[in-house]
Amino acid sequence: MATVTVKDLPEKLHRQLKVRARQHRRSLNSEILAVLEEATASHRVDPDDLLARAAAVRSRVGGRLTDSDLAAFRGAGRR
Repeated sequence: MATVTVKDLPEKLHRQLKVRARQHRRSLNSEILAVLEEATASHRVDPDDLLARAAAVRSRVGGRLTDSDLAAFRGAGRR
């Protein structure tokens, strides 16, 4: 297995990792590995689930959205 050394780790981040490790009842090293594994995990999307969620959104908004609908929503979100 490879070994990695992290240089110049900010003290605040070190404290946060130690707290997380305590909360999860893990060593600091095990917690860092868990965080890295989660950060690099493949988050595959189930196509059927994606289509079902899109259909649910379409039913809530009453059909398909037009470009002008999207522009209006973007503008409203910035106010």
